[in-house]
Amino acid sequence: MDKPVRGRWRFFVYSAIGIFAFFVPFPYQGSNSILLDHLVTIIDDVLGDANKFVAYAIILAGTVFQFASGRWKQSMARRVFAFLNVLGSVVATMLVFNFGPAFLFREDLGPFLMDKLVIPVGLLVPVGSVFLGLLVGFGLMEFIGVLVQRIMRPAYRVPGRSAVDAVASFVGSYSLGLLITNRVYKAGGYTAREAAIITSCFSTASVTFMVVIARTLDLMPVWGIYFAATFIITFIVSAIIVWIPPLSRIPDEYYPGSHPDPEEQVTSNRLRRAWGEAEEVLKRCPGVLRVLWVNFADGVLMTMQILPGIMSVGFIGLTLAFYTPVFTWLGFLFLPFTWALQVPDPQLASEALAIGLSELFLPATLVADAPSETLRFIVAVVSISQIFFFSSMIPAVLGTDIPIKIWHMVVIWFQRVVLTLIITVPVAFLVTGG
Repeated sequence: MDKPVRGRWRFFVYSAIGIFAFFVPFPYQGSNSILLDHLVTIIDDVLGDANKFVAYAIILAGTVFQFASGRWKQSMARRVFAFLNVLGSVVATMLVFNFGPAFLFREDLGPFLMDKLVIPVGLLVPVGSVFLGLLVGFGLMEFIGVLVQRIMRPAYRVPGRSAVDAVASFVGSYSLGLLITNRVYKAGGYTAREAAIITSCFSTASVTFMVVIARTLDLMPVWGIYFAATFIITFIVSAIIVWIPPLSRIPDEYYPGSHPDPEEQVTSNRLRRAWGEAEEVLKRCPGVLRVLWVNFADGVLMTMQILPGIMSVGFIGLTLAFYTPVFTWLGFLFLPFTWALQVPDPQLASEALAIGLSELFLPATLVADAPSETLRFIVAVVSISQIFFFSSMIPAVLGTDIPIKIWHMVVIWFQRVVLTLIITVPVAFLVTGG
């Protein structure tokens, strides 16, 4: 006998709270923003100068965790990033205790990394994870997934079930999306090409990180428009690159030793089927306090994994950007596009787009003080739509069984940046008025 569904109200109430926390702006103390942003501001104010010590403790814990857990031994990529975490801890130590080379303390390098990226992320991800538990833990994700199945196969060449991965990444995190994708691929639910497509198209940075970028670039007053534009543009770009190499040439084969399990097509009673999927989640999900605690713990663990990388790769990236011509040279790849599309300050824009390959947040650091809201809007959208970056996403993919190589990811990164730029520019001019 099937387990009865109890507490159906949880789907509506908890999902509504989650939606409100992430997507409904309201004024508070002179700032019009979403609940999550207001809460982080309040916590930051309460902590005061202690906030940097909280972030510092998380960085140290994340660095130690890589070695204590043995994760650094799993692959060469993990070894490299584990030792980058050590560098992040060293840089953080110098910033917190105010010693080290003078260039580290220039306002747009070390202090910017600590005050504008590390501390906000250190507060935002754990707090955001609590509300993500409400948003994805009571059936809403599965409900939406079934409703959008009909567009997944024709548009993206993947099963409808991958909609869950897409929603999980966008409202949760790319790590959650990758976890789901890898599990389904190894179980025979996806082919190699389908798993690679899902990874390259849907494993975006989450809403939580979008808030960090929007805060950094002073875009919270247009948060709703920014979120909607990024969501739509990201998936338009994804619908294009699935049809071109290298994604189109990855073998359409199942994981070795798995039992192929092609998806059953839903052709009728879609709304009823969607509600049935939501009820299945409600049957097996624990109480709300358990959901919130598990998500908070996951958020803390994720913060431990990403903060040292933000500090180390961010430090390296900004140092290269300020003191070497590396990203100026790489930016020349994008300069013809930014110039032809009449992006404000095309040289700065091209450098910002190029530096995104190293770290998701670095483009925002380069244009944070740019007077053009149009430029800041463009960079904010591209930062999310680019998908791949070396500080954490690329090594995270390499840690899975999904057959996608580093050169695949670099080529796809370039494709996504160019296509996103072309689509975003007219939207940005329309939104900001030029």
